[in-house]
Amino acid sequence: MQLGKELRRLRDRAGMTPAQAVEGLGFSETKLWRVERGLTSLDKVQDLRNLCERYGVEDEEDIDFLVQIQRDSLSRDWWSPYRNVMPSGMAMFVGLERDARRLRGWQPEVVYGLLQTERYARAMFETAKPVEETTTEFVEQSLALRMERRRLITRTQNPVELRVIMSEAALRLVIGSDEVMREQYTEIAELAQLDNVTVQIMPLATPTYRASGNFVLMDFDPPMPTVVEIDEAKSVTLVDKQSEIWKHTRRFDAMSAGALGPSETPKFLETLARERAR
Repeated sequence: MQLGKELRRLRDRAGMTPAQAVEGLGFSETKLWRVERGLTSLDKVQDLRNLCERYGVEDEEDIDFLVQIQRDSLSRDWWSPYRNVMPSGMAMFVGLERDARRLRGWQPEVVYGLLQTERYARAMFETAKPVEETTTEFVEQSLALRMERRRLITRTQNPVELRVIMSEAALRLVIGSDEVMREQYTEIAELAQLDNVTVQIMPLATPTYRASGNFVLMDFDPPMPTVVEIDEAKSVTLVDKQSEIWKHTRRFDAMSAGALGPSETPKFLETLARERAR
């Protein structure tokens, strides 16, 4: 996506249409359109260098910078073995999630993914297995992927900053058993003590704004723009359109203002745990 943004900016600066940009270069206007939107990569370094020449980029350091981005985009990443269990768009989301500086998420239905315990996540996948007609392999791979993603917030070097708002309903919905839920409450409370993790809870009785669907705002170091991820029925949608970023930022900020403060999260979780122990 970063490479695509840079190439689109260079083409606009050169005053070229996509058709003019690819004329005689051996790949189509459609290919360039997909590259500029981060949907695919340029397979050859020479194709990238040809575009740079056409756009009037002469500084070798600038070209080397773009070439390095291209090589990174073609690398085989850790999540590649899990591609067969990912819905449409999920692979790109996982890749962006790894490189994000900050994640701001809202989850009204279940515990936010990066906060889930292994037992909680397994219970979710196992419960859905007979209905969705998934296999044991699907369950195990999906679980492994989710547990690997959790390392983003606990890794020693540069852990991602995570700000999560969850509805009380997401925490009251029993997944697995009361024991699984009590363990999950403890895990959330412990993770919320990390300097890079903030968890807020939206009580059901609070008369405030709440978005109907879950989403994640992913913030990056420049020049990458903020991207919003929106879950849909069988796919993951990623959008970097400024109007969508503003809209979801307003939604997140409004819910953050209406939710309980982060300091109130441990007490709220303790109350839920006591209810499950009866």
